[in-house]
Parts: sequence; structure tokens; C-alpha cells
Amino acid sequence: MNNARITGLRSIELGVTNLTQSAAFYGRVWGLEPVVSDGETIHLRGNGAEHHAVTLRERPTAGLLGVHFAAMNREAVDALHDRAKAAGVNVAAAPAELPRSAGGGYGFQFKTPEGHVLNIASDVARHQNVNSDSSVPNKLSHVVLNSAKIEQQTSFFIDTLGFQLSDRTDMMDFVRCSADHHSIAMARGNGPSLNHMAYEVGSIDGLMRGAGRMKKHGFNVEWGIGRHGPGDNVFGYFVEPNGFVVEYTAEVQQVDEATYEAHDAEYWRKFPMRPCRWGMAGMPSNRFKAAASGDMSVADPEAGKRCEEIMAKTLRR
Repeated sequence: MNNARITGLRSIELGVTNLTQSAAFYGRVWGLEPVVSDGETIHLRGNGAEHHAVTLRERPTAGLLGVHFAAMNREAVDALHDRAKAAGVNVAAAPAELPRSAGGGYGFQFKTPEGHVLNIASDVARHQNVNSDSSVPNKLSHVVLNSAKIEQQTSFFIDTLGFQLSDRTDMMDFVRCSADHHSIAMARGNGPSLNHMAYEVGSIDGLMRGAGRMKKHGFNVEWGIGRHGPGDNVFGYFVEPNGFVVEYTAEVQQVDEATYEAHDAEYWRKFPMRPCRWGMAGMPSNRFKAAASGDMSVADPEAGKRCEEIMAKTLRR
């Protein structure tokens, strides 16, 4: 068996312009739990075993700083490092011990041919599952990256990192590294930038309660609630204070490697009830479309102020 491949999605790393506001949003509104605060950096975890699901770093401008993946062991990390170098991409340094504040482990950082920053690690610290609230995200489910060179990007994930193609539509290529239908998708766009990030909750009821919590705090549903075609997952999309698109998702299709066959764009063009299997989600809002394209100008300063108010109320208790 070839273990020199990525085995899972760990977390996403974001540059944010106001760390206090962003921490309040991801903690009190979105439902994650702070793990470590280290200067201008905060790591927040979900309800699963991964050390953290998102890292927030204060920066002058908001943007995607990187996506983090798991490998089985150090030997797999070394082999993936060698593959990345052989592919001719920009590799920051040889694999090394990682900071304990971020869960430790052993790994390295590199860029895809188009310039997205990726990280691979093994032996990162893990948590016990401690929260029974199904509206709390269990994990980072998938990340969608905008790409102007989608065929090149997809080939790199498959040939170098060991992903497999799950489906291809006119707009996206979906690739997987686990039983989940997709952990990464490449969206046709101007790239490289972040299209959106999805966090898995335990049930449709949990998703609806999470969406209700968002609406209570003044964040509109920008698309959904619906059920996708590729991946068969339930979805609800929002735009967070920095202008990133965030998704609650549930019931992601689990792929049987022995029987699953990838579908092409023509198959999905003919699929009934696009873009929502339930026929109820309608089309995404214009704000969603702008934010998903990487346009951070849709950031809402009033949303940031609301997050600070939430934090202030919490501290007064």
C-alpha cells in the first residue's frame, strides 16, 4: 500500500484585519472553541479530534494564508516533500518539527503550481470530542480554491499529493483524500484565492440551529438552505466579517472506493434540480458571488462591531 499521500484535511489559515473581532465571530457566533492564543495568532478547534480547524493571524489585509493537510506518518511527509520538489513547485524548506502552540508534529510548507500555500504534517496533537451540541462544527469539511489554471491544479493534487477525482462540473473539479466526497475543489476563476471554506456539523438539525444562530447575530443566509448535486451535502452559506465565505454543511457523501465512478460536466448538466437537489435554495446572492470570487471589499464593518459587542457581553458575565 502506498502511504505517500495526503490522508485528510486539517485546517485553514486566514489573515484577518482585526483579531479580536474575528476571534469573537469564529468562537461565539460560528461555534468554534479557542485552543491557543499566541501573540497575533489564535487557533480555534471544532468538536472533532483535530488540534484546530482554523488559524487566525492579524494582518494588514485579509486573505488566505494556507491550507493544512494530514499525512499518515513522517515517512509519508518525507515522501510527499520529495514529490513536491520533483514537481518543481516552490517548497519553503525540508520537513521539520512544528511549533507546539499549533499542535506540534512534523511537516513542511509549499505552494501549488498556481501559488496556493499548502502545508502537510503528521503526528499533530489531537483532542477528545467534548461537546454534544450538533450545531458546533465537527471539523473543516472542505476548502474550495479559485483557480485560473484548473486543469493544472487538479492534476497536481492527483499526481503529486495522491488525491482522487470525485466529480467535474462546468464550474469546479472535486477531489478527495478520504471517504468524504471532496476535501478540496478547484473553482474556475481568476485565482489563486479562496472561494469558500465549509465546516461540517453533526446533522441537518445542527445546521439549521447554526444558521439560526448566525441570523440572530445579524448574518444573512447568502445561499441555501439546500442540498448540492456533487457531494450530496446539505449547505448554508454566509459571509463573515472579513469578507470570507463560510459554509455549514452536513451529510457529505461518503465514497466507496471500490464502486464509485467520477462524473463529468455533461452528467451534471443533465442532473435534475440544479443547483439544489431539493429545488428550494434558489441562486446565491450577489454578495456571495463577489466574496467567493475573492473580492474582499464585501467585508462588513458593522458585522465586526457586532462581534466585538458579543465578546464584551461574554466578558461581563
